Amino acid sequence: MIRILSYIVLVFLLAWGFSWLADRPGDIVITWQGIQYQVSLIVAVSAMVAGIAAVMMGWWLVRTLISSPMLLRRHFRARKRDRGYQSLSTGIIAAGAGDSTAARRMAKQASNLLSSDQEPLIKLLDAQATMLEGDHDGARRKFEAMTDDPETRLIGLRGLFLEAERLGDISAARQIAEKAAETAPQLAWAGKVAMESRITAGDYDGAVKLLDQQKSAKTISKDDERRRRAVLLTAKAYSLLDHDANAARIAASEANRFVPEFVPAAAVLAQALIKLKDPRKASRTIEYTYKLSPHPELADLYVNANGNDDADARLKRAKALAAYAPDSAESDVAIARAALAANKFDLARKSAQAALDKSPRESVHLILADIEQADTRDTGKVRAHLARALRAPRDPAWTADGLVSERWLPVSPVSGRIDAFEWKVPVERLQPLVEHVTEEPEPKVVAPVIEAKPEPVNPAPPVVADNPEPIRIETPKPAIANGAKPSGKTEAVIDMLPMIPDDPGVRAGDTGSQTKRFKLF
Repeated sequence: MIRILSYIVLVFLLAWGFSWLADRPGDIVITWQGIQYQVSLIVAVSAMVAGIAAVMMGWWLVRTLISSPMLLRRHFRARKRDRGYQSLSTGIIAAGAGDSTAARRMAKQASNLLSSDQEPLIKLLDAQATMLEGDHDGARRKFEAMTDDPETRLIGLRGLFLEAERLGDISAARQIAEKAAETAPQLAWAGKVAMESRITAGDYDGAVKLLDQQKSAKTISKDDERRRRAVLLTAKAYSLLDHDANAARIAASEANRFVPEFVPAAAVLAQALIKLKDPRKASRTIEYTYKLSPHPELADLYVNANGNDDADARLKRAKALAAYAPDSAESDVAIARAALAANKFDLARKSAQAALDKSPRESVHLILADIEQADTRDTGKVRAHLARALRAPRDPAWTADGLVSERWLPVSPVSGRIDAFEWKVPVERLQPLVEHVTEEPEPKVVAPVIEAKPEPVNPAPPVVADNPEPIRIETPKPAIANGAKPSGKTEAVIDMLPMIPDDPGVRAGDTGSQTKRFKLF
């Protein structure tokens, strides 16, 4: 666009110049070797402009003749390169579609038209075509050769990693991912596997270093980086807690500072402070986190922070902690447990019932059973609470990928994911199955009694009113549960039994039908 405007402006200036000269006529006189030449001004200017244009055109023609061989070579080279890139593009599409024949054909065409040193994608297409042909050993050798070239090193490592995963060689896959993460921390797949590998090996410092590299490469968001750093520092604190409580305190304190609502960080920090004989600071840490995320582990640590407290003192601490989260069922459960230990059964029962109203669960029914056992020793009430506990929703637990763990873990043993464990209710029991077994047992009890009677060879009636003992033994329990009282007469018992649709059975007093039936045998 600018070039066109420049041409327009130039033409406009030339036209304006010639018009200006035409309005001001004049002559130019040149004397050379005694001869005088006289021309008009406009003719002289026109001749000068034409001469300049002729010189420029001549120079262009000479330069074109001189550079024409190079231009021809450039033209054919560009044409060959375009064909090579077209073959390369078609081959990569064919490899992605799983067409090994087309991928191999396009790889050969691309390698003939292009130089593999000039275009690294030819090596990738060749390796992919080899994989599609089923030659995994050959593909692995090609990927190993690609790792020697700086331009294709990452592609080669990625191919070797996928081959190791295909063979199930987890150790080799992790080593390859470690090498790729050191070369390029911004690679998400390499960083993920390397991070999981270091955490599994207990190298939490190396995992934090890798996280710093990912942060510098800006491949992870700020919130995710803070959360993951808190997970790593918490795992490090747990690993140091038994033999170096001070180092565990430092790591846990930093984790708690990054994510205050993270329960495992607060729990391990409190444990480290208790080991260092600082229960007051441990209590303050638990109070702050419990306000954000009420958790039974925090409540248990808080109540028992002072190891020499008696039951009444622990109940007092449980009430103090409950004030930070009064609407949480965990607070009521903590008070109920402490009150039960202090033999304050009314308070324990009241708190447990409040927890049951807020969050029905198995453990609350068990607490109520313990209260009744310790207070009233009423076996009926204890069994009632135990029965309710069997059918109540399960308590929350640390769950990841369907696995329930007694304590928090930094990675999932099933999938290896970082920060996979969540505090939630595991998979519920199959309630319909339980109801069927407990409420509808009639077919399982009655069917054998009905089918066993027609089998005797003796054609005498199978029911004898004078001997009710066998009938009493076979009396179905559901008839009693429904409020019907068993009669001493055999006929009444038989009438109460549910009849199977395919075999209505033999009713008392129907002697003729019994005789006809046994004649069939």
